[in-house]
Amino acid sequence: MHINIMPFFIPPSVCTLGFLSIDCGLEGDDSYPDDQTGITYVPDGPYVDSGENHRVTTVYRNYWGQDYRTLKTLRSFPSASGKRNCYSLPTDVGDKYLVRLEFLYGNYDSMDSSLLKFNLTLGVNHWNTVNLDTTDDQDGYNFYEAVFVAWASWAPVCLINIGQGIPFVSTVELRLLGTLPYPAIIGNQSLSLYVRRSIGSSADDDMRYPDDQYDRYWIMGETTGAADMSNISTPMIIPPSVPFAVPSPILQKAVVPADNSMKLVFHSDQLDAQLRDHLVILHFADFQNNKSREFTVSIDSGVQSGPFSPPYLKVLSVTTDWSSDTEGKYNFTLTATSTSSLPPILNAYEVYGRIIHDNPMTFSQDFDAIMAIKYEYGIRKNWMGDPCFPPEFAWDGVECSSNGKTMRIISLDLSNSELHGLISNNFTLLTALKYFYESGGDMCKKPVSPSSRNRAAALAVSVVVPMLAVAILGLAYLIWRAKRKHNNDPPTVLELTGAPGHKTNHWDRLQKPENRRFTFEELQKFTDNFKRLIGHGGFGHVYYGSLEDSLEVAVKMRSESSLHGLDEFLAESLTMVHHRNLVSLFGYCWDDDHLALVYEYMSSGNLCDYLRGKTSMTETFNWATRVKIALEAAQGLDYLHKGCNLPIIHGDVKTNNILLGRNLKAKIADFGLSKTYHSDSQTHISASIAAGSMGYIDPEYYTTGRLTESSDVYSFGVVLLEVTTGEPPIIPGNGHVVQRVKQKIVTGNISSIVDTRLGGSYNVSSMWKVLDVAMMCTTDIAAERPTMATVVMQLKESLELEEAHGDRGDMENQARDNTYLMSTFGPSAR
Repeated sequence: MHINIMPFFIPPSVCTLGFLSIDCGLEGDDSYPDDQTGITYVPDGPYVDSGENHRVTTVYRNYWGQDYRTLKTLRSFPSASGKRNCYSLPTDVGDKYLVRLEFLYGNYDSMDSSLLKFNLTLGVNHWNTVNLDTTDDQDGYNFYEAVFVAWASWAPVCLINIGQGIPFVSTVELRLLGTLPYPAIIGNQSLSLYVRRSIGSSADDDMRYPDDQYDRYWIMGETTGAADMSNISTPMIIPPSVPFAVPSPILQKAVVPADNSMKLVFHSDQLDAQLRDHLVILHFADFQNNKSREFTVSIDSGVQSGPFSPPYLKVLSVTTDWSSDTEGKYNFTLTATSTSSLPPILNAYEVYGRIIHDNPMTFSQDFDAIMAIKYEYGIRKNWMGDPCFPPEFAWDGVECSSNGKTMRIISLDLSNSELHGLISNNFTLLTALKYFYESGGDMCKKPVSPSSRNRAAALAVSVVVPMLAVAILGLAYLIWRAKRKHNNDPPTVLELTGAPGHKTNHWDRLQKPENRRFTFEELQKFTDNFKRLIGHGGFGHVYYGSLEDSLEVAVKMRSESSLHGLDEFLAESLTMVHHRNLVSLFGYCWDDDHLALVYEYMSSGNLCDYLRGKTSMTETFNWATRVKIALEAAQGLDYLHKGCNLPIIHGDVKTNNILLGRNLKAKIADFGLSKTYHSDSQTHISASIAAGSMGYIDPEYYTTGRLTESSDVYSFGVVLLEVTTGEPPIIPGNGHVVQRVKQKIVTGNISSIVDTRLGGSYNVSSMWKVLDVAMMCTTDIAAERPTMATVVMQLKESLELEEAHGDRGDMENQARDNTYLMSTFGPSAR
């Protein structure tokens, strides 16, 4: 699955998978699907600030053929780019990821280099040394893969020039694993892949996505010592299981000792002494159930582990550690016990080196904040990788202090950076910042009250240009207030989305009669000390609560340590609109360091849960219910666009944000990314920070940077396609739901599009009407999309058609499924 990301972090939808596939050196903005996997690859421009684009020479392009398009371009980093050059990959803190870099030299520089070496780092820690021998049959090809836990909202992957050739890279791939796979990965260490082999397979073609859900590379075939092994296989399906999810085709093949031996010996692939601590994962699945099988495992005649007895048609994965100071191959010995009737068996194995995180790194909150500042103002300089470490690569204008393992940003000099616009709220997240310098730009030239100046004097701030003194004191005030720990009054926050020269005190606006201000102690009481967790998002945890009058509420809590959520809190707290299809805000808490919003409780979850989440396993909505929910959500959006004094753009419309209450009444929720127009004449909002979730974002936003009501319309069109197909916006290897439906819709066979769980029980005209409006909503040209008022009207007609026909109409229309044709996207039932 591709993630088409602009150069800033966009929180991925819960219902989508996290594949980011970068074709380095790809010119322009166009993406393309890989011929072998269907995975979409995107250009690398948004993820790297330096380097040069190149293509391998014609002879190598022809040699590798069309199947390897991703390897035909590359980005190189000559000396003018500096010694360290980094890709910034978006991540979610705490999730595990696989990152893979591929390299094909292909004589791109016409230098006929025979050997190239340069280092890779993951964050601040050494990952591996790229060693490319261009004299072999693959003409300087290799790939390097690591698995890690995300420690911040960005993972820097860096290429380091060590004077043995110009660093370059052909592809960069990031794969979200979630939290369960590879339990050995923890916060202070990562894993670097040596080999991942399906030893029982004899096919020459290696395996990856879609056979492997995480797009891991599996080398197929036997290793050294194959003459002493026999291959066995089964047609029976052996399902993958956590925590390693080995693909079923791999589990269906295995090796056993040849010649009735009770000992299986094989040799690992060549290992590198750069990483001395190793992890081996052996995967067993027994499909011979007639006798017992039990064996031990040892490495290089070392201490035996076990015994192990693989279960029938299930997976047993065994992990073992060992250390070595030398390079070479290592023997793995599986020996049957005296009570075993069958010899040892082995299906697949993985070998990794441990990347120990022993270098100090920038405090994650500081790193996220400075990265947000970088992208918000378009700062380049040498701002790549970790801002503070190692010192030789520290960012220009950034000074840090260290307590041994963590670096804090204490000084920021943005002089002559030509910065313009309002001072970002992200500066307040640099809580250790003591000094800030800025000149040569035009940042936030607006007056600050005398009281603000007096308060700001508590923080030492050096000002380079006198004309900007007021602006810098205003920034100091924000930082000072953010650092206070025992003041119940919230800070004055500058609205980035406001009109030029406009400042809003959110605290004043929160204190409206309809908003109750809760204390933190009250929230503890109403939630039974935050006992029942009912959700989690970019803002923070959501807890169930009950007020004095037994009114059920949802308490959205932002903890002091949260890396995100201040902007979302302000946006949500200011979106004071009332409509039957919008979740109601009852009150808020801004008490010391505790921020919270108190909403009405929606007892039936969200639409995504019923389409693809856990709830979908036990309950499936019929078509009438789906259309009714879509209609109510559309009415809520229409009110935001046209029912308020000034239009409000939601900015994050998706099935997760359509909540369901009693009787499945639908309401739009989560206004953390909403934007409000400032005048009746305003036609759009320019957003420097991306809004939305993967798969739902208006493609026109990427080219214009503008949010309009039609941006919400596009997102809602994606929701309608989800409601119709039951599928997520993006499926790895199959592209976006808009493209998937377009390909099927030309056949006129609606049953090939519709969610199979509906069982054909729907009125065809009603279904086509929803598909028709969904495709109009998702057209690439925003001006051609309908308004939400039009969408509401069409959905009302669709619901009437479905309710009028009943069961008899459903049966009649099923017989006519294949007779409907459509001039553009499908038959219009209007």
